[in-house]
Order: sequence, then C-alpha cells, then structure tokens
Amino acid sequence: MTDMRIAILGLGRMGSAMARRLSAEGWEVVGWHRSGKPVDGVTVEEDLSAALASAAVAVLSVFDDAACTEVLAQVRAVRPDGLRVVNTSTTSPSAAARFAAELGSAYVHAPVVGSVPAVASGTLQILAGGDSAAVEAVTPVLAALGTVIHVGQPETAAAVKLVANGVLAGVVATVGDALRQADALGLDRTLVLDVLERGPVGGFVRARRDGLAGGATRPAHFAVEGLAKDQALLAAASGQPWPPARDIEAALDRGAVQPDDDIAALATAPAVDDGVRAPLEAYIRGHATGDPSHFLDAFLPTAHIEGLRDGTFVSWTLDEYMGLFPGHPAPDEAERRRRIDEIVVVGSVATATMTLYHGATTFTDMFLLVRTDVGWRIANKIYHRH
Repeated sequence: MTDMRIAILGLGRMGSAMARRLSAEGWEVVGWHRSGKPVDGVTVEEDLSAALASAAVAVLSVFDDAACTEVLAQVRAVRPDGLRVVNTSTTSPSAAARFAAELGSAYVHAPVVGSVPAVASGTLQILAGGDSAAVEAVTPVLAALGTVIHVGQPETAAAVKLVANGVLAGVVATVGDALRQADALGLDRTLVLDVLERGPVGGFVRARRDGLAGGATRPAHFAVEGLAKDQALLAAASGQPWPPARDIEAALDRGAVQPDDDIAALATAPAVDDGVRAPLEAYIRGHATGDPSHFLDAFLPTAHIEGLRDGTFVSWTLDEYMGLFPGHPAPDEAERRRRIDEIVVVGSVATATMTLYHGATTFTDMFLLVRTDVGWRIANKIYHRH
C-alpha cells in the first residue's frame, strides 16, 4: 500500500480502467472528468482543484490534442506545488512538445500501447518521454499499469506511439483483406481464424475473435474513432501517404462502421459499394467480348484513355478507343485474365487499379471515376504496358 495519491483526469474507457487497476494495486486514486458523472469503481471529484489538492501525480487520459489542451490549461491554473503530470493520451508530436514547454520538467508524455484488457492485466507498453528525473519519479505508478520504456523527449514518445498505432491499423486492414479473400474462396471463417491465430497477426485475432467471427465486440476495447484520429495524426505529422487513414475515414463516411465500434468492425466491414464496380465490370466485358458498346456503360463520353504505345504517348478520345476493338473476342480470350486490384472511394470520386493478363502482355490500368446522375462512370484511364 502506498500513500501517494493519484488523480486520473479523464474517465473514458482507458482512464477508468487505469483508475480501477491502480486502486486494485493499492494506490489511493481519485478520478475527475469534465462531465462529472459517476463511474463504477472510481471515486470521482466534481472539482478539479479538489482532485489535485493532495495528489502527487496526475495521469491524463483524454481523446485528442484539443481535449489535452483544455484540461492541461485547467491543471496549470490550479496545480499544487510538486505535482507531476503524466499524459497517456495519443497526441500529435507538436502538441506533446507544446505541453512539455508549458508544464516544464514535471511533465511526462507517456502514451501507451495496448487497450483496456492490457490495462486490466497490467501489461501496457508505456512510452515515456520527458526529463529523466521526472520519468523516474512516476515510474512506480506507471509500472502498476505495465512496462515503462523511456524513449527520449515528449515529442518522440508521441511520434513513436503514432507509428505503433499505424502498424495496428495495417494489421486490421490485413486481417480484413484475408477474411474477404477467405469468404470469396468459400472457406469456413472459424478455420481461417484458427490459422491466423498461429501467425504474425495472432495477437489481434485472439483478442477480437468474437468480433472477427461476425459477432460484436462490446464494449469496444479500442474504438474506430480513436484509430481514425491516430491515423490522421500520423499522416499529418509524417507528411507521407498513409492509406489506412484514408480507408478508415472512407469506411466511416459510407456508414460501413460506426465511430464507437471496436476496431474489429473495420476488418469485417462490407466491401466498397458495388456500384463502383459496375463501370469496371462493363470495361472488362468490352475487353472480353471485343464489343466496344460495353464501354458506353463504363466511361463518360468525355473520357480519355492515355499511355505509352510503342514508346509514343497516346491520348485517345472514347470514340477513338472504341474504334480499336473488332467486335469479337480475341483468339486467345480463353487464356486471358483480368483482376480488379483496388478500389478507393472518397465521397463522389474514386480511383481503381486493374491488371489485365493478355497473353505475353500485361497491362496495369488506373482509373479515375466519378459518381454521376446515372451512376458511377470512368472519367479517365491511364495504363502501363508490361
């Protein structure tokens, strides 16, 4: 039993789980959150100054940069002498640096890898950034929640947490792709999950087995809105293209998942709206039959088809492109194959990539599509001939 009092600021999924874990480990814990509502298993103070009055450490767990800015401003206004502040929230690196500058050497930025079950079992990975003495002072508290790793400065802790959650988003996408492929192959999902549990994505599959099997993960261990926020932060901070950020936002936009769903829902979400596939399938029919009339259902009348042909750049109008087709299948049509590789929908526009295996020649086609009053149509196509 320790007589050091801990104030948990923010009592959402993670904050309330931390409060219960620390209490169970013998720490004196008080909670505070902006709504002031009661939380099961946590002593809640309605007034922030009362929560901090005799606390030695304040542990912050809120949603984003804006929430951190608001709460930490209130903490600075009433902070008692000697209080150390640990921020476990996932934020941008720039915000972490700003918080450290505002709160001084007593501030530790310590985002965590792991969700509610890891809090309950004390197996979080805690990425602590800040002054060495400050990190050492709060380590006994954090060690009750998991393993503390001192990673350097606060902004470094924030950045490496975003990278770690980027890997998680990649795992979610990979598992989702695997399940869709397995469904297309007619495989039993239970068998597929049994196998995936034994591979590199085993931890994720094990933790969310029920949700991935088609059930629901309630309450959410890690909500979709949180992962979406983290991926947007990662893309903005790195300045690098990051498909998971786009894909999660698109899934939310089209209602395939809800913000408070567990991230397992991203792996079981319905595929992209089949309406986007229709013009691509009409395009495939035109190639398969040699009948160019199918392209009228695929392209806008103003579309252009562009690429290198025999080393020379060409830009065909739709009429010129249709004139290249003889009206009957190619002699080797039985051996030809075509595959839609990717479709990305963002509101009323989309991109798609297709591979066409035409004997000794392989084409990579890239499409820009737009949703019109008659449905989706290809606005332009570019291609590369292998």
